[in-house]
Formats: sequence, C-alpha cells, structure tokens
Amino acid sequence: MAVTATQVDLEQALKAIASPRRLQILDWLKDVAANFPPQEHGDPVEHGACNLYITDKLGVSQPAASRHMKVLVEAGLVIASPRSGWVYYRRNDDALAELKSQLAAI
Repeated sequence: MAVTATQVDLEQALKAIASPRRLQILDWLKDVAANFPPQEHGDPVEHGACNLYITDKLGVSQPAASRHMKVLVEAGLVIASPRSGWVYYRRNDDALAELKSQLAAI
C-alpha cells in the first residue's frame, strides 16, 4: 500500500526508524550521489540508490538489506522503483516531513 504524506502511520513510522541501520539508510538517501557509487541505470536524484549498493554499504546479506528496505517502504518513508531488473530506493521527503510534523505536535 502506498502511503502519502498525509497518511503516515505514526506507530509504523516510529518502528521503521527505531533501527540504527534504517536511520543510516535514510541519512545516506539524503544525498545518493555523495553516498553511493555512480548508478548504472538512471539518475540517482530521480531514481535513488540501487538495492545492490545499499546492501554493500550496510555490510549485510541481501535478504537482511531487503527486510530493512521493506520496513521503510511499508512505512512510506522510502519509495521503491523497479528499473532494469533492479530496485532503486529514494527517500519520501513528504512523508518524512509529515512524520516530523506529527512528532512536533506531541
């Protein structure tokens, strides 16, 4: 289910960012070009980082990296885009802004 900025589930988003690794991924995705090698199949600003590069940078197995990415995507904090047989991930800055707004209101 795609989550829009106004539909951020606070509990799900907090669970997603409870992991230091997922927080690190979100930080890396702020500037894909600075944090990952050149992307083979597209513009890093438009498409994000390839799952292969995220896995390598995390230093974990591909299934472990996929689980982290799945949690972030399901929380709506990251957008997954299949491209040329790979999945590229980019931050959902609208959802992150909504999460920040919800936290500020507490």
